[in-house]
Amino acid sequence: MPDLLARIHAALDTLDHVIIACSGGIDSTLLAVVTHRHMPGRVTVAHAISPAVPPEATQRVRTLAQQEGWALSIVQSGEFEDESYLSNPVNRCYFCKSNLYDSLMQIAAGHSNGTVVSGANLDDLGEYRPGLDAAAERGVRHPWIEAQFAKADIRVLARQLDLPFAELPSSPCLASRLYTGTRVTAERLRAVHACESLIKQRTGLAVVRCRVRGELLIVEVADGDRPAITAPLLEDLCTLAASVEPGIAAAVLDDEAYRPGRAFVGQKASA
Repeated sequence: MPDLLARIHAALDTLDHVIIACSGGIDSTLLAVVTHRHMPGRVTVAHAISPAVPPEATQRVRTLAQQEGWALSIVQSGEFEDESYLSNPVNRCYFCKSNLYDSLMQIAAGHSNGTVVSGANLDDLGEYRPGLDAAAERGVRHPWIEAQFAKADIRVLARQLDLPFAELPSSPCLASRLYTGTRVTAERLRAVHACESLIKQRTGLAVVRCRVRGELLIVEVADGDRPAITAPLLEDLCTLAASVEPGIAAAVLDDEAYRPGRAFVGQKASA
């Protein structure tokens, strides 16, 4: 642990006041914990709420903020007022992050030498991440990348610090469940979240994706977990989804096992 902590501390020592974009996932949440403990009084943890953010992620951030004593800023980043985002192009993440970082830059402007940072790590550099373009345009820093941390290193450090979210599965924003070109609406995202929650409750599966393509709700799970998605469960999912988003007419199990980025048409990404 001393080596891992020393590496991230060295990256943080180049900063004055830090505004952390914290989604509630393991990468940005661990960054918030480590940064606040290393430089208390010089950190603002910013968490954006929107229909694309699972409620449990927001609750996780609020709970940790209370436990750790963070200065927490809850922001409305405004992507749901941006038609470029709502139309769901393949680079949707660029518009989401642009809105988010613009909001956080306003917070940074209130501090001498305030810097916005993200939880991006080395693994993100090998994937299609248009949000990194938005970050580069605004001078957002990435301490994990600067400290040469991959995802595996982040998990190791979280375990060493005995943090409750160390084994938290990766779960990008709910908008990642919509196939490229399928318009982003709050109703579709609520339907996706409700259905994924029902599957986890009924089956105990940790990794589940419910995608929306046209009128279909498409369930993706690991190959070995496919027997858990029964016909009665699919019927219940269809009923649940349609009660939230009437445009969904059927729920089906994908012919292939879950893989990241299935909903992105035209580029590879993780979701």
